[in-house]
Amino acid sequence: MKAARFRFAAGRQARASAVVGLGLSVCLGLTLGLAAAQPLPAGWTARLAALLPLPAQSASIMERRSSLSMIELSMRVVNVGGDPAALKEVMASAARGVTPTYNERLGITRKEFQNYLAFQPTLAPARTLKLPVTRDAARLTFGDAPGLGGVLKGVSIDLRSGELSTPEGFSAKPVGVPAGSGNRDLDIRSGFQWKVIGNSPQSGNGVRGTLNLWQLGSGQVLLSYSRTSMIHNVTSSGEVILSYAR
Repeated sequence: MKAARFRFAAGRQARASAVVGLGLSVCLGLTLGLAAAQPLPAGWTARLAALLPLPAQSASIMERRSSLSMIELSMRVVNVGGDPAALKEVMASAARGVTPTYNERLGITRKEFQNYLAFQPTLAPARTLKLPVTRDAARLTFGDAPGLGGVLKGVSIDLRSGELSTPEGFSAKPVGVPAGSGNRDLDIRSGFQWKVIGNSPQSGNGVRGTLNLWQLGSGQVLLSYSRTSMIHNVTSSGEVILSYAR
């Protein structure tokens, strides 16, 4: 696994901040919207409060990228006598975070080339920011900032009950996420998940979303929110993935 890489949305590649300087390398055999649930353990509200961000928390916005299995591809191209220049072009694209395109001069089939790209999504830090969060002893509420795309704006969590409320007017209770959920390379130690679904023809509002809050073995916290929203019959979709240390 490579250091300073996050295997797992937003903008151009930027230098990782000190928050993500330790780096991660975790495979997304599990999608960010799915995790096995379990009953909430004793003392879970204190754990929830400890994982959620603080006002002006330093965080990294993560973006999804395709990860090329460069070592394996290089060995394969060399073994079949492929064109080194074509291989160099592929490697240069991957280094820029651009999904490489197939070149028959590599000496392998298009299907074989795609196999090196498949099933290897990664997360890489795109930019850092201070999270627009307001928080008191009872409630945390997200604001908006450049790079967040309004996805989390107005989402709030009751720190006593754990209930998540959305600006569309719907709510959901958390479930626990057990250690070891998902792919073995995804080192989840604990966490929470909220699935919120609602629709009101009267107001023209609706939402279908999943918020994950995961503590990883590295000490980093991953917070992701993916949702399709309708407010006054205007729909939008979005996802944001954040990484920070708590």
